[in-house]
Amino acid sequence: MTTPSNARRHDIDALRVIAFGLLILYHVGMVYVDDWGFHIKSPHQWEWLQWPMVAVNRWRMDLIFLISGIALGLSRAPARPWRMGLRRSRLLLIPLIFGMLAIVPIQAWIEARENGVFEAGFDAFLLRYWQLQPWPEGGFAGAEFGITWNHLWYLAYLWAYSLALVPLLVLVRLLKRMGIAINRPAAGTVLWPVLLIVVPSFALFAVIHWLEPIFGDSKALFGDWANHAKYFPVFLFGFVVARHEDFWSALMAARYRVLSIAAVGFVLYFGLRVLGRLITPDTAAALPDWNWRAISDSGHAIYAWSALLSILAFGAVWLNKPRSWLPQANRAVYPWYILHQSLIVPLAALLIPLALPGPVEALLVLIGTVLGCTVIHHFLVLRVRWLQPLFGVRIRPKPADRTFAGDAAR
Repeated sequence: MTTPSNARRHDIDALRVIAFGLLILYHVGMVYVDDWGFHIKSPHQWEWLQWPMVAVNRWRMDLIFLISGIALGLSRAPARPWRMGLRRSRLLLIPLIFGMLAIVPIQAWIEARENGVFEAGFDAFLLRYWQLQPWPEGGFAGAEFGITWNHLWYLAYLWAYSLALVPLLVLVRLLKRMGIAINRPAAGTVLWPVLLIVVPSFALFAVIHWLEPIFGDSKALFGDWANHAKYFPVFLFGFVVARHEDFWSALMAARYRVLSIAAVGFVLYFGLRVLGRLITPDTAAALPDWNWRAISDSGHAIYAWSALLSILAFGAVWLNKPRSWLPQANRAVYPWYILHQSLIVPLAALLIPLALPGPVEALLVLIGTVLGCTVIHHFLVLRVRWLQPLFGVRIRPKPADRTFAGDAAR
């Protein structure tokens, strides 16, 4: 059973807004969390901040890719899959290239100054940056390539995953023409909990336990196999289940059980992290000779995947209703995502020399980021038509054109 094509999933819109709002909070936290690298670090750094950020970090980007897959699955599919590829390329690559050339450089300049690699002003840095030549090692993230995408890496990955869907869609349509049906298990069968919980959790465990130690986390697109093994299946899963009504019905019915599984994974994973910090070497030597890393990674995988399903389930129950603010907020997500980190970094650079109390400084960075995104989005992006494609916003129709007015407001 599938969801009607004209049904608006307000819960997915709301989760998209919440997920990207959480991303802004997370990136502000990166300035202040102790012992984690970032483009700029405040002298006010708190070790305790690691705990909530780790809890969120284990599923935050998976959630964004999952929502992206669901949103694409809910959209009207073109008659020819290659047209979807062209449309996604236009939607993702134009803001990515613009962002790398015009939005991200302020972050790279500040980071290069912090690292003592570049002392001149931003105008001189920009002229050098636009030459696309490698920088001295350690200048800024991506210096060896001469240009960087920093937080915009998500757009590059989403574009690659969207293109990877094209041949898969062609194959599915070819199989249908040949009379070969691809059936999904109905809700309530024995296979359902296995496919819903066990298989994805084990796949995620395999990535965490075996691939991440080998390939690391580069965000460089090419060779970043651990992240691809994690994010592409999540994106594809979202695309496949987007219109699968049986999936959503079963997930909502099992939401408390799924949440309980997430809680078990959370306790196992974080319990071992806490014990690892508390026990002495003598106590550690007396513990059973078990593969504690595998146990911890199992808890990590169970927690992360079950948390994703719990968010979808409770979102579908609580958030799937129209709200007056949601269309405007959903329209603002893409521009805010492009802008936010290029406001966080310079705001922190301006406030750090003032030697304000840490909580005051962090709050001002957050408020300044929200205000900056609001002002730029409202007074520039939405009012200057040629800027809108650069920020991934559908160009507003002229006032006399009512044909696309409703669609453009979404």
